[in-house]
Amino acid sequence: MYKYKIFFAVYFLSIYFTNNVFGQFRPNNTPPPIERTTPLNTLQVAKTDSSPTLRVLDTVVRKVDTTSIVGYNAKKQNSLRPNHAFATGASESKTRKLQDRIELPYQPIREEDVLYSVFVWEEIDAREKLNRPFIYTAYDENGDQRFFAILLNALNQLNEDGLPKVTPFSPDGGDDRFTKPMSMDEVNALMRGKLDTAEIDDGDGRSHKQEFYNTEKSVKPDSVYTFLLKEQFIFDKRTSRMYCRIIGIAPIATFTYKVKNLNTGIEENKTSKNILFWLYYPELRPILSKYEVYNPKNVSTRITWEELLESRYFNGNIVKSSMDNINDKLLSELYKDPIKRLQEAEKIKQKIFDFEQDRWVY
Repeated sequence: MYKYKIFFAVYFLSIYFTNNVFGQFRPNNTPPPIERTTPLNTLQVAKTDSSPTLRVLDTVVRKVDTTSIVGYNAKKQNSLRPNHAFATGASESKTRKLQDRIELPYQPIREEDVLYSVFVWEEIDAREKLNRPFIYTAYDENGDQRFFAILLNALNQLNEDGLPKVTPFSPDGGDDRFTKPMSMDEVNALMRGKLDTAEIDDGDGRSHKQEFYNTEKSVKPDSVYTFLLKEQFIFDKRTSRMYCRIIGIAPIATFTYKVKNLNTGIEENKTSKNILFWLYYPELRPILSKYEVYNPKNVSTRITWEELLESRYFNGNIVKSSMDNINDKLLSELYKDPIKRLQEAEKIKQKIFDFEQDRWVY
């Protein structure tokens, strides 16, 4: 019985000292610090309040994904019922055959056999009738069918060792030689727009800073309708044939912004074209061989994007070449008249064609 009295005496004394002695180190009517429950991608730091003895845990950065707002990289949605009138299993068989496709191997060209070589930069405008499949806005079993969306999906694919299959390269300073790789964070920031910060009120007297992307300055789905190809025309004297090898592909985004006219005071719409990034075409070929191109005449006879580019089933305008270009400039810099630029581009095409024809002896 004596042991129980000592136990209760010690218990009540400990409660008294906890509430009266140690409580003086905390301000009156001040609750203890409370940790917030935040997502895994949220960074927490300790923020000092006005009282020097009080520390409140507060969130600093919360990422907001606006990919769905921009309109690219939408999640692939498979049909829950057969989306065709064929026999059961036909769609699965076609999808399996499409995924098993590989690119056609190139004819090997030795450097000793090269008699003629010239570099050409060609621009594809998808607004032309022949190039409309590049902006075919539809969804299939393998996702978004726009060519630019296919390029973005290619950037997300990884090899067995975890490395990306395709690496984007920066076009800063007009660089098209694949010298500066870009990270996925740089590509995502480029797509989403300008990064801004806003103060968000939590409603309990606290606030946190949240980062978001201003989609007004992002790459809109309908703003990428131009693609730039870097090609090399090579004449092989062993086979007596002119080969065209695509080296790189670059999507070009068209931005529209308002500029105030100083003379009239009226805001006018101005447009500018910016190259987003460069992709090395030999790395991209295996992926393009698994995506089909929209056929406006017959849906059952569709070719792959790799076959379309290799067969040159598109119309492009030459914007630059290494032929008689000492200063390495675009045709738009050499000729201000657009008609003159088109005429010069046709001359370059004709010179390449004539060189091959002149090698033949009849």
